[in-house]
Amino acid sequence: MKSSIIAACAALLAATACTSPEKKTDWTTNAIENARTQIGLEIDTIEASGKFMNPVTLTTNGDVYYCGYADWRSGFFPGSVWYLYELTGDTTLLPLARKYTEAISEAQNLTWHHDIGFIIYCSFGNAFRLAPQPTDKDVIIQAARSLCTRFREKPQVIQSWDVKGNSWQSERGWECPVIIDNMMNLELLFAATRLSGDSTYSRVAIAHANRTLQEHFRPDGSCYHVIDYSIEDGTVRHRHTAQGYAHESAWSRGQAWAIYGFTVCYRETGDRRYLDRAIKTFHFMKNHPNMPDDLIPYWDMDAPGIPDEPRDASSASIIASALYELSTCPVEKPQEYKDYADRIMQSLASDSYTAPIGENGRFVLMHSVGSIPHNSEIDVPLNYADYYYLEALQRKLKLEQ
Repeated sequence: MKSSIIAACAALLAATACTSPEKKTDWTTNAIENARTQIGLEIDTIEASGKFMNPVTLTTNGDVYYCGYADWRSGFFPGSVWYLYELTGDTTLLPLARKYTEAISEAQNLTWHHDIGFIIYCSFGNAFRLAPQPTDKDVIIQAARSLCTRFREKPQVIQSWDVKGNSWQSERGWECPVIIDNMMNLELLFAATRLSGDSTYSRVAIAHANRTLQEHFRPDGSCYHVIDYSIEDGTVRHRHTAQGYAHESAWSRGQAWAIYGFTVCYRETGDRRYLDRAIKTFHFMKNHPNMPDDLIPYWDMDAPGIPDEPRDASSASIIASALYELSTCPVEKPQEYKDYADRIMQSLASDSYTAPIGENGRFVLMHSVGSIPHNSEIDVPLNYADYYYLEALQRKLKLEQ
C-alpha cells in the first residue's frame, strides 16, 4: 500500500504540473497530497489488521478510537476515502472505499437515533454518485424509511434522541428533543424521493425543515442547539443546549449545521426562505466580534474564556463546504462567499491545523471539539472535520474548473 501512496502522489504531481495556477493553487495541491498520504497511512493500518476498523478520533491516551456501524460518525471515514478518490483519481482507492462502505450497510436499518443520514449518505451517497452498484439505491431508500420512523406527527419533526430511563437526555426533562444537527440528515430523504419516486420522504424533510425554521432561530440569526417539543400537542417545551456553553450561547458547530443544512434544503426545493436562513446564520458568524482572524471559530462563540478557548476545526470545515455551494446560489456578491471559504481552507491547510504526516493519529486536521460540557473530545482530531474538509476541497476544485 505504501508504494501505491508514493505512486499516487507522483501521478498527482505530474498532473498538477500541467494545470494552470488559476485552476489549482499551491496550497490546494499540497492539501490534497497531504490528505492522500496521511489517510493512506491509516488505510495501511486498517488493511494490515485484516478487518475494517473505522477511525473517529483520539482517546485521552492518544490511541485511535474506532467505532461500530451504529455510531453516528461511522459514515465519515468511508466517505473521506470516496472524496480522496475523487480528488486524486487514484483508482487503488475505489475497492477500499467500496469495502469500507459495505462494512456499515447494516446502519440502513437503525431506528433508534436520527443520524442515519450522516451514516448512509456520506458513505453510500458518495458511492452511488461516483461508482454506483445496484444495491446502493436500495440501501439509501431503506435508510430513509428507517429515519422516517422517527417523525412525530404533532410537532412535525424528526425526533433526534430517544428519552429513556436514566439517560442524560431524560435528566434534562425532555420529551422530544430535536437538535439543529438533524438538518444534515434531510439530504438522505430528498435523495430517497428522487430514487424511489415516493414523495413521502421529501414531505417529511420539508415538514422538519419548516418547523426548524420556525422554532430554532433567534432574531440575530443564530440558532439554538436543542428544541424540546411536546409529543402530545407539538408545542415547544424547552430551548436548550447540549454541547454549547449555555442555552442562549452560539455553539459554533450548531451554526455550521444550520448554514449547511438549509443550503441543502434550498438546493432541493428552491424555497427562498431556506436560502435566506443559511445566509443570515452565516453572516451572524462572519460578523461575530469573537470570530478569530484566521476564521476558525471557537467551540462556542460566547464561551467565557475567549481568546483562550479551544478552536473547532470541524465547524470551520463544515462552513467552508457550505459556502462553496452558497456561492453557486442566487445570492448577492457570490464571489465573497467563495473568497471567505478559501480563507477558511487556507487556514485549515496551514501548519496550524494540518497535522504533520504520521502524527495526530493519522487524521488530517488537528484542533476540533466534540462536547466540552460532556468533557469529551476536546482539542482532538475528528473524522467529520476531515470529511467536510475534503468535501470542501472537491467543491472548490469543481467551482474553479
